[in-house]
Amino acid sequence: MTRVVRTRAELRDALAASPRPYGLVPTMGWLHEGHRALMGRARAENATTVVSIFVNPRQFGDAADLAQYPRNEARDVATCEAEGVDIVFAPPVEEVYPPGFDTVVTVGAIARPLEGAARPGHFDGVATVVAILFNLVGAERAYFGQKDAQQVAVIRRMAIDLATPTEVIACPTIREADGLAMSSRNVHLTPDERRAAPVLRRALLAARSAWEDGERSAEALRARMRIELASEPLASVDYVSVADAASLRELDRVEGPALLSLAVRFGSTRLIDNEALGAPGP
Repeated sequence: MTRVVRTRAELRDALAASPRPYGLVPTMGWLHEGHRALMGRARAENATTVVSIFVNPRQFGDAADLAQYPRNEARDVATCEAEGVDIVFAPPVEEVYPPGFDTVVTVGAIARPLEGAARPGHFDGVATVVAILFNLVGAERAYFGQKDAQQVAVIRRMAIDLATPTEVIACPTIREADGLAMSSRNVHLTPDERRAAPVLRRALLAARSAWEDGERSAEALRARMRIELASEPLASVDYVSVADAASLRELDRVEGPALLSLAVRFGSTRLIDNEALGAPGP
């Protein structure tokens, strides 16, 4: 039976009555198969699985984007119950950020490029809320999707630097049959945009194929992604990147592990995806 708690005190009480180790899956709700995979991994590796459902206002730079983020708590709790989750933490905003809250966690270089440049303040919001969740739950392990590779790197850096004992575990991206990475934002795609969206995966695989054929020029790999994306009229490119897998600095040549990544808009919906070359991403 899944227990739903909404306050810090209720969470503490629920955890005190639950066996260790704890596995935490932080989410913003609108749960899909990717989240289910994280829950399944957490359940397999821990005695108690905790899922947080909290649409974090501090990681949205656009009030309209926050307002339209999909929400359905009853559906999400049912998903958690089906996956054998023990505790769902679904707090109101004031329980996460009490009155007078005035602390921001800012991660350095790894948070600046790519999504950090495209969405100023985004990773401050992510790092702050995850630090709070890590402290509230005290989990041995926390699970995140590799689709958000930079987010995983930012959270891992934060946990190491702040001596947080929670291990940050990245799990493989779960995809639709046509290759589109599962995302809560996919619900906003129109039918035409949904048909167009798999171009992200095709662009990444085109660059991977060129790399496997011996191409080491990072700009040639970026160009290969741009060419593929240009074949889809509904795709508006925010960025394409070929970066060092550890630092996320843009490369001139791919001589070691690298991360291909991109961000593309379809109408009002912005999607991201990535592909590791040579080794897992950060």
